[in-house]
Amino acid sequence: MAQVVASNIQRVAQWLAEARQAVVFTGAGMSTESGIPDFRSPGGVWSKSQPVYYDQFLASADARNEYWRQKSAAADDFVRAEPNAGHLTIARWEQAGRIVAVITQNIDDLHQRAGSRRVLELHGTTRWVICVDCDERYEPMPIIEAYRQRQATPECPACGGRLKSATVSFGQSLPTEVLEESIALAEQSDLFLAIGSSLVVHPAAGLPEIARRAGAKLVIINRDPTDQDATADAVLHEPIGVTLREIDRAMRVPGGPTC
Repeated sequence: MAQVVASNIQRVAQWLAEARQAVVFTGAGMSTESGIPDFRSPGGVWSKSQPVYYDQFLASADARNEYWRQKSAAADDFVRAEPNAGHLTIARWEQAGRIVAVITQNIDDLHQRAGSRRVLELHGTTRWVICVDCDERYEPMPIIEAYRQRQATPECPACGGRLKSATVSFGQSLPTEVLEESIALAEQSDLFLAIGSSLVVHPAAGLPEIARRAGAKLVIINRDPTDQDATADAVLHEPIGVTLREIDRAMRVPGGPTC
């Protein structure tokens, strides 16, 4: 590992060991090592299909059918995915009191499955399908399998209404309580680790800026450069799972930050 990378890992380990209110913020790059494609990368979902906006979904039967075609195509990746080394490391940090919460843009439930307890899902979750007309909630896979068999847009068994994944679509507002709690966490943090996010989707991408303005150290760990790299205290363009394990190891070795 290059000297500059090793030096940054040691610095981040020191900050994490000393932090009292560290917060982890994750994006799609957190889950690519679990086999879930990044939406914006070559080969990702948006390189093959245009997203269905929320107002289109509400207004058009054709748009709802396209929405479910995309959900059906992506569903197997989510079903097969397992928490990777990065998810497991973050969960251990929470259990050890190193971090206070995980704020995520991801919808895959992998942080919870890894053992993280306080997870704020800014963009919702694939764990449920909801009816936008009566708020009834359903398990997703039976609905997806029925769609695959009939190629017909699913309707709510309770009211005949419009079924949608419990995820936030383009043009749909983020859940207010989750966003407000996330902003409060950013404002109260003394260390904010932005991991696997391109930091372009707002309002979520504004959270690292809020944390930095409130006095927190900002660490960015992402494969590609982001627009916020220049204002971060440490930047690591390295594989996430390996990098988080190295930070964790640096806090454990004799003479390291925790000793």
